Amino acid sequence: MQTLQARPAPCALVGPGRRHGHKPVLCQAAPSGTLDAPAVPQSAAAERTASGAAAGPCLQQSSAAASSSSAAASLRSGRQGLNSVALAPGGVLTSDIIARATGASSVTDEGYRPINRVAYQGVPGAYSEMAALKACPGWEPLPCEQFETAFQALSQWMAERATLPVENSLGGSIHAVYDLLLRYRLHIVGEVSVAVRHCLLALPGVQKGDIKRVLSHPQALAQTDSYTRRMPGVVREAVDDTAGAAKLIMENEWRDAAAVASRRAGELYGLDVLEEDIQDMKDNVTRFVVLSRDPLVATDALTSSVPYKTSIVFSLQEGPGMLFKALSVFALRDIDMTKIESRPMRANPLILSDSGGNGQQRSFNYLFYIDFVGSLADPQAQNALRHLQEIAPFLRVLGSYPMDTELGRQG
Repeated sequence: MQTLQARPAPCALVGPGRRHGHKPVLCQAAPSGTLDAPAVPQSAAAERTASGAAAGPCLQQSSAAASSSSAAASLRSGRQGLNSVALAPGGVLTSDIIARATGASSVTDEGYRPINRVAYQGVPGAYSEMAALKACPGWEPLPCEQFETAFQALSQWMAERATLPVENSLGGSIHAVYDLLLRYRLHIVGEVSVAVRHCLLALPGVQKGDIKRVLSHPQALAQTDSYTRRMPGVVREAVDDTAGAAKLIMENEWRDAAAVASRRAGELYGLDVLEEDIQDMKDNVTRFVVLSRDPLVATDALTSSVPYKTSIVFSLQEGPGMLFKALSVFALRDIDMTKIESRPMRANPLILSDSGGNGQQRSFNYLFYIDFVGSLADPQAQNALRHLQEIAPFLRVLGSYPMDTELGRQG
């Protein structure tokens, strides 16, 4: 069984074998370090061993690091890709571009210089870009085709941060991102929230009565369902991105179509705002997490005026009351949980359980994602995780970071 141990936290951001003595800065450039290869553990024992490698500053690592030769090869590959990728204006990073870039062999380790890029999913004008700019003001936003492309960009040193949505106040959790948080060995170092204010956008001169189609992301269409249903004869069409819908209308010069997207998307793609704040519920907020290759270690977490939050994921053994026992480790120490999310375990989604006299039955095998208020520097949080490890076959700390205290406000 892994053990937890406290150790001094002399810096804001710690890489393998290095320390930098500044206070926590959400978008501080990360130092060079060993790159963990994305992997999905194949067994509970393997998952438990893997949890130490990415568990954060207060969990003792129980497995050896990857060999230095393979780590150096991955690191060189990522550094080459970071310097060789140049997207055309309006271009979006894809997995194919990453694969071609990391196959290059023209840049040495000594030639590497960090580039302050923040990756996000979508095209310029997307709400994710707004979150990236809010989290990392002054940084270069890097648009990515899919959620996983943003994870790949950060893992391959093409960006120093990535900003991904994890939940919306109306649509709920974004499960694809939760699954990727488990697959990739990245760390949550911050969070931001963006107020979603949908606009009806169309080409200049187009009137609302001319519109026959409304394009947007499925969640945006769901969030404006009552509004669009009041538009007679209008067909709703789902696309990959809200800003992408605006871009499609501009590129194809569709005068019978409108997009549901942000005002910024309209400005970027030359569309007029026919109506603003068309979402059915005015309090519509999306929460994003900020990811880094290295965990955030704060020297002043216990004395900071900004509260800290810690995100973890764990599994449980089969048996009565196991979830209650797991949640009790926080309640017994007066630790406030802000979120709990369950997801079927992808590697082993079904288990056999005893149903009494009826024999065995199949049921889902769950992973539980929990956010709780507190830092890993807090002894109470450390004791809670020690306690949880006694009943959790797998436990991994996804990150410990300052909470967003300005929920939904624009920076």
